[in-house]
Amino acid sequence: MYHNHHLHETKHLKEANLLQEEKYHHLTTEPVGRLVCEMAVPTIISMLVTAAYNLADTFFVGLLHSNAATGAVGVVFSLMAIIQATGFFFGQGSGNYISRQLGRHQTEDAETMAISAVALAFLAGVVLLVLGQIFLRPLALLLGSTDTILPYACDYLRIILLGAPYMTASFVLNNQLRFQGSAVYSMIGIVAGAVINVGLDPLLIFTFRMGITGAALATIIGQLCSFALLLLGCTQGGNLRLHPKKIRFTRHIFKEILRGGFPSLCRQSLMAVSTICLNVAAGHYGDAAIAAMSVVNRVMTTANSALIGFGQGFQPVCGFNYGAKFYDRVRQGFRFCVKWGTVFLIVVAAAGLIFAPQLIAVFRNDPEVVSFGTRAMRCQCITFPLAAYALVSNMMTQTMGKTLPATILAAARQGLFFIPAVMLMPLWLDQWGVQLAQSMADVGSFALTLVMMRRVFRNLREEEHAAMLLRHHRQSSEEYSAENAPEMPETL
Repeated sequence: MYHNHHLHETKHLKEANLLQEEKYHHLTTEPVGRLVCEMAVPTIISMLVTAAYNLADTFFVGLLHSNAATGAVGVVFSLMAIIQATGFFFGQGSGNYISRQLGRHQTEDAETMAISAVALAFLAGVVLLVLGQIFLRPLALLLGSTDTILPYACDYLRIILLGAPYMTASFVLNNQLRFQGSAVYSMIGIVAGAVINVGLDPLLIFTFRMGITGAALATIIGQLCSFALLLLGCTQGGNLRLHPKKIRFTRHIFKEILRGGFPSLCRQSLMAVSTICLNVAAGHYGDAAIAAMSVVNRVMTTANSALIGFGQGFQPVCGFNYGAKFYDRVRQGFRFCVKWGTVFLIVVAAAGLIFAPQLIAVFRNDPEVVSFGTRAMRCQCITFPLAAYALVSNMMTQTMGKTLPATILAAARQGLFFIPAVMLMPLWLDQWGVQLAQSMADVGSFALTLVMMRRVFRNLREEEHAAMLLRHHRQSSEEYSAENAPEMPETL
């Protein structure tokens, strides 16, 4: 019986290795533009669906006819960003490393990293759950709740925190599957969870009269289903197996996760902090302003999600080819993503400029909310196309393991530029300061990215030159050894 089990495991391992080798060949030889699109389609769908079920809570809660309830969803969005930041830290950190190691055919090392990162993310989620429940009210206030929003925010927070452990682990699995070139399995998990969430929202909020608590419960049930399906996806298609016995909490594991994940942690954490700052700044103008900026934030995040999905389609292509030292393919992919990402954002920005009032009214048809939100959305749409170059640059540097430039670029848009802008500009421009802050941040981050990427590409050319010299040296050594090898005596 043991012998049969051992034979089955050996056969399965050979099949998985064959599938991994086919995936490596596919990612390092197929035309780059076609590869990016192939990888990007499921990631774009995943990102849009994720954004859609974030919007679903805003939409259905908005039907409760309460600016305070709608504002509470926007306030708790900051906590969701913190949970996502934690998951992306471990997911991007491990995923970037995994794609480079698979490009180098280091499968065992990649498997150890995969399960270790999932375990660490789950434990981090447990810490968030415990601390959040202990300090629930102070946390709600810290996230930007006003006195009228606070009761709704606490109800929503209490439930969302229960899902923190498996939500953080889900983000890790999602990223790891993408970086292995298996974005379809990731998409299935994300889409299924989102459909369940959207289906449960009206049922729990209105049919069972649970209000905003029902919206939170629908979210964590949907996320739990996603987690289960993502785990199942790891057992299919030659993906890395998650063996608990391979968990290692070593210095090397922590170092590589920190190296690849710190830029994501900065980006996602600063997104949460920037949302808190936005809520505080908008709060000076009442609940309607918070509700308006909450809706604008969700709508623009949805549009940006498609671009992020496009960039995520580039990441496995970048990681595999960078690990295999095919540097020209990395540059080709970067140019392809920037070009078409910018075109896409121009189209989206034009639509946002024209239909801003209608978009705001879908989620909160209150004259004050629509007026405040329309101005903010139109301001953001003017500079929105600049985000494509900055985002793709950030993803490329992070996937290549360039921690310092990736971290600076990750912190630029929502941290280095937006937070000072949204805190200081209202002092001079009043409401317009809140509404223009994101546009100022987009211009600043674009300018900084242009400067930094010149150095990144110069370093990439130096790496390419060094790799060519090394290959030439090895080839010369092999030819010299062949020419000077002693002749074997003839045998009768």
